[in-house]
Amino acid sequence: MRTIQFREAIAEAMSEEMRTDESIYLMGEEVAEYNGAYKASKGMLDEFGPDRVLDTPISELGFAGIGVGSAMIGNRPIIEFMTFNFSLVGIDQIINNAAKMRQMSGGQFNIPIVFRGPTASAGQLAATHSQAFESWFANCPGLKVVVPSNPYDAKGLLKSAIRDDDPVIFMESEQMYGDKGEVPEGEYTIPLGVAEIRREGTDVTIVSFGKIIKEVYTAAEQLAEEGISCEVIDLRTVRPLDYATVLASVKKTNRLVVVEEAWPFGNVATEITYHVQNEAFDYLDAPVVKINTADTPAPYSPVLLEEWLPNSGDVIKAVKKVLYK
Repeated sequence: MRTIQFREAIAEAMSEEMRTDESIYLMGEEVAEYNGAYKASKGMLDEFGPDRVLDTPISELGFAGIGVGSAMIGNRPIIEFMTFNFSLVGIDQIINNAAKMRQMSGGQFNIPIVFRGPTASAGQLAATHSQAFESWFANCPGLKVVVPSNPYDAKGLLKSAIRDDDPVIFMESEQMYGDKGEVPEGEYTIPLGVAEIRREGTDVTIVSFGKIIKEVYTAAEQLAEEGISCEVIDLRTVRPLDYATVLASVKKTNRLVVVEEAWPFGNVATEITYHVQNEAFDYLDAPVVKINTADTPAPYSPVLLEEWLPNSGDVIKAVKKVLYK
């Protein structure tokens, strides 16, 4: 099987869907002439032309609203934010129109739109460019929230997101665009709302998603050398969330650690913790431990940033804590 970059998987997903459906178009800052800020739309302007690959001004509220309106009349827009930090300028259109329009119209309007772009930290980008908004968007009924962690999933999940008749928030990472992975050349999709068990284990369940799951893989390898067997679950979609896979794993291992690159208050890890204690309390042999960033804005200093972010050492300590070791 061929190996391609994450950014290439994203471009392939969009291009393949656009070839089969003329109502799909891509719009955002630098997506056309510049081939995308992270080259995730490379070559698409040449293939589809300026009517379907559209550069916009730096006006997220404006082009997010244009996307919602065009979805209401039968188009299937893909709206790229250069970073989801900038989506805050357009969040009114996402939350108050895209997410609510089906209900407010009594089902007369579907909003088949994808908002995509990078989320969370990406090195020394400081406080206003290093925020993870997965739990913010997942808090809103009417939105689906997808966070792939590898090129294979990125392509399959994005194709499903584009075909979905509801608004989907598709969150990537600047630090993953160059990641390489095996992606088949043939047609495939991955259903939204289905987690993947990346590593089978018996001693503890570790749940994560997005780029931070790489720290979990590193920790699981080191723990295996010490005879500790970790089951690693990649959520892939945080809304709808695959509670069944998480609960089944916890009932097997009796311990749970959740790792998320987000502030500690009211996040995806908190939601998972509640459901596990509510539906699998009798199976737990230790309190659930969740690992998040520090409860501060992201620092600029690389030394402080390293301390701020969850890392494999944090995961190892958490696993040993739930195992009472």
